[in-house]
Amino acid sequence: MRVPLSWLREYVELPEDVTTDDVFAALVSVGFEEEEAIGFELSGPVVVGQVLSFVPEPQSNGKTIRWCQVDVGPLPAAEPVEASGTARDIRGIVCGASNFFEGDKVVVSLPGAVLPGPFPISARKTYGHVSDGMIASARELGLGEEHDGILRLSELGLDPEPGTDAIALLGLDDVAVDVNVTPDRGYALSIRGIAREYAHATGAAFRDPAEREWDDVQPGIGFPVAVDDSAPIRGRVGASEFVARVVRGVDPSRPTPPWMVARLTLAGVRSLGILIDITNYVMLELGNPVHGYDLDLLQGGITVRRADEGEKLTTLDGKERTLSAEDLLITDDSGPIGLAGVMGGGTTEMTEATRNVLVEAATFDPVTIARSARRHKLPSEASRRFERGVDPLLPFVAARRVADLMVSLAGGTLDTELGGALYGEVFLPEIVLPRGFVPALIGVDYTDAEITGALETIGCEVTDVDQAFAEAAVFDEPEPADIAGGGWLVIPPSWRPDLTDRWTLAEEVARIHGLDRIPSILPTPPSGRGLTPLQRGRRRVANALAAAGYIETPSFPFVAAQANDLHGSASGEAGPGIRLANPIDAQSPFLRRSLVPGLLQVAHRNISRGFTDLALFETGVVFTPEPGAVYGTATVPPLGVRPDDETLAALDAALPPQPRHVAVVLTGGRDAKQPGRAAAAVDLSDALSAVQVIAAAAGIRVDIAQGQRAALHPGRTGIVSTGGVEIGYVGEVLPAVSAAADLPGRVYVVELDLDEALRLAGTPDVEASLSSYPAATQDVSLVVGADVVAGDVARALRDGAGELLESLRLVDDYRGEGLVPGTKSLTFALRFRAPDRTLTAAEATDAKLAGVGVAAQRYAATIRE
Repeated sequence: MRVPLSWLREYVELPEDVTTDDVFAALVSVGFEEEEAIGFELSGPVVVGQVLSFVPEPQSNGKTIRWCQVDVGPLPAAEPVEASGTARDIRGIVCGASNFFEGDKVVVSLPGAVLPGPFPISARKTYGHVSDGMIASARELGLGEEHDGILRLSELGLDPEPGTDAIALLGLDDVAVDVNVTPDRGYALSIRGIAREYAHATGAAFRDPAEREWDDVQPGIGFPVAVDDSAPIRGRVGASEFVARVVRGVDPSRPTPPWMVARLTLAGVRSLGILIDITNYVMLELGNPVHGYDLDLLQGGITVRRADEGEKLTTLDGKERTLSAEDLLITDDSGPIGLAGVMGGGTTEMTEATRNVLVEAATFDPVTIARSARRHKLPSEASRRFERGVDPLLPFVAARRVADLMVSLAGGTLDTELGGALYGEVFLPEIVLPRGFVPALIGVDYTDAEITGALETIGCEVTDVDQAFAEAAVFDEPEPADIAGGGWLVIPPSWRPDLTDRWTLAEEVARIHGLDRIPSILPTPPSGRGLTPLQRGRRRVANALAAAGYIETPSFPFVAAQANDLHGSASGEAGPGIRLANPIDAQSPFLRRSLVPGLLQVAHRNISRGFTDLALFETGVVFTPEPGAVYGTATVPPLGVRPDDETLAALDAALPPQPRHVAVVLTGGRDAKQPGRAAAAVDLSDALSAVQVIAAAAGIRVDIAQGQRAALHPGRTGIVSTGGVEIGYVGEVLPAVSAAADLPGRVYVVELDLDEALRLAGTPDVEASLSSYPAATQDVSLVVGADVVAGDVARALRDGAGELLESLRLVDDYRGEGLVPGTKSLTFALRFRAPDRTLTAAEATDAKLAGVGVAAQRYAATIRE
């Protein structure tokens, strides 16, 4: 909410020397968030000038300029009087506009001035003359977007003397503060609301612009107004109040006063003509949106009703909209003339031909307005206020305020006889506030006077509840015992619909007396809380990868169907997917079944920016719908009510499985070129090392066997499993797939089901104490069939060698001369160690041969000679 200080000053006492920082500090102290200070960003000298004469001069480029003589006021006392005896400051100025005449009063920016942009003004030679200043347009001054010609002050109803300070004259010396208003404090979307909050913060006197005698704000009678809401949302009628007043004989050609244009501009609203400016001005001032209709275009009275499904309405932005049965309409005998609380219709809008105006102010149901604004993607200043809740006592005041301004500024006459109104009962329920509740909740020892004083300050009516009244059980909620120690009955003000219970009242007490009074004490967490084993495991894996040099790069979970199929299944065939109803990118409408497509996009983005050596990882959920399963729900639980367990279970069942995966992408170099050492590119062994890092952090032992996946290179693809359960894959991406992703060179990927890996890990193993005795190392080369998996042979050696085998590592895979065709030689490095003695060479050899025996039994392995 942008608040011009000159406007704020009308309703609350501001010190003469107040700054925007002072206002920000006051508003922040009562719970608002500071945004920025906004001004017109110009400096003088900018003065009123009078065009004495001009000479049109056609130019070779087809343009005609005017060489003007402009009186910009009396000469300074130190300046010599010209020979003619005049004491006026006459400036020669070149102007390209042609919408002014001799004798017109205009705004002149003299050398040394700076206009918004910034655009400094200096005397400069142009079109054969030295232009000693500039005659300014409204847009050049920051007063709007109009740039058809220069600003003529007579069109604003002004006739100042030449030399008058134009900055002060036009209100361009004003400044606004912009504060963020949270959704629960809609009353602060107005000068009235911000002025009240400034008064709360500083104790300054506040004058409520909505305080008017009831007889003053009553409309006439005779204009039909009705509400016909046969299908209210949640039982709340769409319009509870509706006021219609008539102003006759308005002149829409009258200029909007400069002070109003300046205030609207600072508040972020464009000036659109006197009639519309007045309605916008009152909306910003009071917080109640107001709409004006051309009375002569209305057919019959006004009825507020729900739309018929599929009914059409052309709104003020010129778009025809197809309506829903939930939309609330303003209608006359011709049909819809406005989308209630959101935007008016084009058939009855106020124009230059309008002479009689029907002013409408109303109270609409917030839920109805919010849904309509979102349904039609039509947020407006009006809907922004209605959906947060408008003071139900304001419509009569707002309608009269608009009517008064149209009389004083647009030359109209208030018709006190014709009008109409729908009167609604404003019920403000009492809230029971026990005496000790606020100190116990906030943790500050507020006195009773501080509690009641804070509540009365924000506009509540506070009444003491004595012991006898409590025991009489006059009210049902809470139980009388709840206020056995006394308390208060509190009626919130009409402009605070967010105050609904004792907890919200307690927050107001804390806010008014300063949040800095609340002690900063960390609560003691109950025992047994903290991260779950699954959460600890996920963090362990992510930390291990980061410590190993991989960079975590979270990506969006949205992918194209082709990428989903290619990386989301081993075969690459089309599988079930979850398509978004309203995707951010139409080319990526599916939720991912794999993390790899996102990582490949991140790799491409980095390579395109010169980062070619990449080791990336991501942990995140993937979406794996079951074939043939139907997900989603046709019913949405109502807002404001906690769903029961059955409803929550149904919502969970409507979602596809969402396991958490971990994936790695490697490309480029492992080691950069160094003196005496060549560069080394990443290879499959680096991807296998990434698998081992993940496995160690997850607490599992993995087996990797050769396999196949559609996106990976045949022969360079491994299936990762633990305990016989497949949990992922590792391998080199097919060159065609890398090229399609615009990735040069070789690319290696890993993707594991992290949740499944952690589930299979179970209770972490506790490593036995390290032996202090030396190790015995031996190598063995076994000849097996070429189709035998090296991991299976390693497992056989490990099973046969027993507990003395400390580690086993494959160091060579040879196929060629010296071997029988169809066989291969696998060389393993073995390390043996005993916990209680130094092993002899014979013991190590016996353990090795026992392992060879098991390998021979299972895979016909023989020791290579």
